[in-house]
Amino acid sequence: MPSADAEIERHSLKAAADWHAVWAIVLGFCALAWPAGEDLTLNYALAVAAAPGIVGQLARLPGGRPLRFLIALSWPVCVGAAISMTGGLAGPLAALALMPAAAATTLSGGRYVAIGAALTAATVAAIALVTNAGLITPPSLPGPWLPLLIVLFCAVGLAAALQLAQARGRETLDVQAREAARLRTLLEAGPLLLLRLDADGVIREAFCGAPEDWDHKLIGRPFENLAGEAHRSAARAALALVRQSGKASVGFSPPLAPDRFLAVELRALQRGEVAALVRDASRERATEAYLEQAKAEAEGMARAKSRFLANMSHELRTPLNAIIGFSDIMRSRLFGPLEGRYAEYAALIHESGGHLLDLINDVLDMSKIEAERYSLSLEPFDAREAVAAALRLTRVQADTARIALRGALPPEPIEVNADRRAVKQIVLNLVSNALKFTPSGGQVNVIARAQNGQLEIIVADTGTGIAPADLERLGRPYEQAGGIDQRAMGTGLGLSLVRAFAELHGGTMTIKSRLGEGTAVSIKLPVLDLEANAREPVESLSPPPLAAAAGDNVVAFRPQR
Repeated sequence: MPSADAEIERHSLKAAADWHAVWAIVLGFCALAWPAGEDLTLNYALAVAAAPGIVGQLARLPGGRPLRFLIALSWPVCVGAAISMTGGLAGPLAALALMPAAAATTLSGGRYVAIGAALTAATVAAIALVTNAGLITPPSLPGPWLPLLIVLFCAVGLAAALQLAQARGRETLDVQAREAARLRTLLEAGPLLLLRLDADGVIREAFCGAPEDWDHKLIGRPFENLAGEAHRSAARAALALVRQSGKASVGFSPPLAPDRFLAVELRALQRGEVAALVRDASRERATEAYLEQAKAEAEGMARAKSRFLANMSHELRTPLNAIIGFSDIMRSRLFGPLEGRYAEYAALIHESGGHLLDLINDVLDMSKIEAERYSLSLEPFDAREAVAAALRLTRVQADTARIALRGALPPEPIEVNADRRAVKQIVLNLVSNALKFTPSGGQVNVIARAQNGQLEIIVADTGTGIAPADLERLGRPYEQAGGIDQRAMGTGLGLSLVRAFAELHGGTMTIKSRLGEGTAVSIKLPVLDLEANAREPVESLSPPPLAAAAGDNVVAFRPQR
């Protein structure tokens, strides 16, 4: 949508083009209708004087200032030539010398009136000099009525030009008044109060309505008095700051409404004045307080849930261990033989109970970690023992799935000071995950080694890999990847526990994966007993291919500080 100034400019240029068109038509008609004798000088002079009217049609084009300057320049050139052709200032067309100024009046902008006046004066001066030099021979006058006709026509043209200028001025004032009224209406309808302060910080103008609970007599009051007693020093400091830097922000409560909060933006104006934009931020502060309270309540509920589950360890594990123990006795036929169906049921009960115990242990461990009630039981031990124990527990699962499970452990002990159960649990969870996502015929490689002063455990598989979108989610509690069948096999806590145990030891977990080719998880724990492990690193151990593959999707988890 064009602006008001652009619309006024377009209308005024159209009127100027119309004025020039009338000039070209009248002068052109005179040039054609004037009785021609043997001397056609006067006819040619009238045609030359009509030429600026044709040039003036350029005002209809969107050329801007260059076209208007060209129009203004065409007047003294053509008019001067016409006057010179008819005897100079003593000739019948001398009155045309006033028309450059009249034509410039029709163009937008005061600078063109000044240019037209200057060009008119230059035209008259040039013609006078040429006449005094005797370069112009005054022709015989065709009669007194032609000069009178030219004077009359020039007077009418000048009057029309002045009328156009006045109309443009009135239209400009009307548009400005409408724009000011529209702007005031918009400001009055908005939630903002705009104030103008003088150099002393006293309110001189208020452009919008004050809030209902304010004293509406704002004019003449110091700005600092808009704030309550507790905030007036802040208001004075903001005024001092805006005088130095040109802008400042301050917030305060009004004296008659201490429960409200107003945010004020101050900007420096000319002559030391200041503009103050006041916004009622009470609702925003209330919303922030509500959100903070809701966040605190949600965090409290999460902590309460974690504490509840952490306290359920004995109540859940004790009866489940009893079920597993009694079903194991029945399965082993310790007190006598069982019929085939009962023996099958006892085996199913034992298997299901063991699976349920694993799930409950994961949930309870994660709940203890979230409730910050899980404490590491640090002790010195050989990390190879914990890794080997985890491999023994998962060997049957690997053989059943026809997956090659390979472990690479150094011949020398890896002495660490860590939580033995946590290290074993890290390897168990990583290997179980790898077996779950590796198809039959694949392989899972496990490496444990002392590397750069840390215990590094790497579990790499040749399974389905992890999509980039799933990779970003893994490591958070209850987040799972893979298909529906694979997700139904667990709770999504395996990698979360691995990450949590690693961070409790001050270590990190890094996952590298390529979809369709496999995944490698690297755990680095700063738990080495450096004195007991003071030996050269074992060069024969190397990570599986995926552990260092370039171009993989990689996500790294580091402990929160």
